[in-house]
Amino acid sequence: MAIDGQGTGGPGEELEPEAETATEADRRAEGEGADRRQSLTDRRTGLDRRQQPADAADYAGPDRRVADRRDDTGLERRRGPGRRRSDERKSAEEGEMNPAQFEFVMAVETYKRVNRRMYPTFTEILEVVEQLGYRKVLPREISLNNVPEPELYKPKS
Repeated sequence: MAIDGQGTGGPGEELEPEAETATEADRRAEGEGADRRQSLTDRRTGLDRRQQPADAADYAGPDRRVADRRDDTGLERRRGPGRRRSDERKSAEEGEMNPAQFEFVMAVETYKRVNRRMYPTFTEILEVVEQLGYRKVLPREISLNNVPEPELYKPKS
């Protein structure tokens, strides 16, 4: 196709065929390997490379199977053996809310309706929480790596 205005494909004008892209057969003919779709062998029947050591699996990247776990944050939702849900958590999951939970949900819903925001940001949620009167008065009980501890609220005397 010409840029100078000639050969723009007007009525009665034939266009030059553009360079064709290589088909799968052309690429295979160039020596990129056999077409696996034509194979009668199921590729899933061999050894599972996830069960092999990293060097035997021909994988040079990081081994994500043994990466550090997040068990030390205190935010895990999964219960191990012998860990039970708190009564508050159990009742909230069943649809029953205590007054503090109900107040928070209604404050967020009111914020969403007044500001016409279907999905408020974390900053906006924090603003709603502070408007409800919540302040940080104790140091955190969970481990958050690389997150500085904000200043604790000191009431004015």
